[in-house]
Amino acid sequence: MAFFTVAIIMFFSAWLSSRVVRNKIPGSAIAIFLGLILAYIGGSTTGGKNGIADITMFSGFSLMGGAMFRDFAVVATAIGASFSEMKKAGLIGLLSLFLGVILSFFMGAALAFVLGYSDAKSITTIGAGACTFIVGPITGSAIGASSPVIAISIATGVVKAILVTTLTPFVAKYIGLNNPQSAMIFGGLMGTTSGVAAGLGATDPKLVPYGAVTATFSTGLGCLLCPSIGYFIIDLLF
Repeated sequence: MAFFTVAIIMFFSAWLSSRVVRNKIPGSAIAIFLGLILAYIGGSTTGGKNGIADITMFSGFSLMGGAMFRDFAVVATAIGASFSEMKKAGLIGLLSLFLGVILSFFMGAALAFVLGYSDAKSITTIGAGACTFIVGPITGSAIGASSPVIAISIATGVVKAILVTTLTPFVAKYIGLNNPQSAMIFGGLMGTTSGVAAGLGATDPKLVPYGAVTATFSTGLGCLLCPSIGYFIIDLLF
């Protein structure tokens, strides 16, 4: 039922894109937006525990939207990348990884401070969540942050993923996001694998493998830097 529902959404979104908005909005972007609406309806009607999957008829979404299919999709898209194209990104691609993690971390840390957090563990965890919703809980668990703070870090990463997903198709032409090299730099800067993959899928599916590769590396780099160097810096400041 989950696959059937997604197929209907994709079919309707493609029709809407070509016939109604004349391809000014990609069909994938419309599908993602409809999926978010569906998730909201499921969460609001079931109490927000497991979203649409709490409705018995749509319980298959707990598997389809779970970590297994997500990780399989990331690996599958990364396999489609050309190593020769990846090498062209060179030093700029590597720099984008570090820059993406550092900027996201300190912007998230600043947000945590503005929200009233003053201890190093909480600020570091929320800052890590701004990298991705995977880095946040890993960092929080490593440094001993509280469960509510870890939950906030996950929420921060989810909001970022949604923003990257929905805004990428609209800003792509303004930032030159139309080739493998720029996709890799974009993936490194944004960091969120799910958001980058979905956003590039709505922009140009051929770019997805390249953005997914660097975004995945960015997640790993964040898991390495945030609980260690990131925490030490925040601990010195606070």
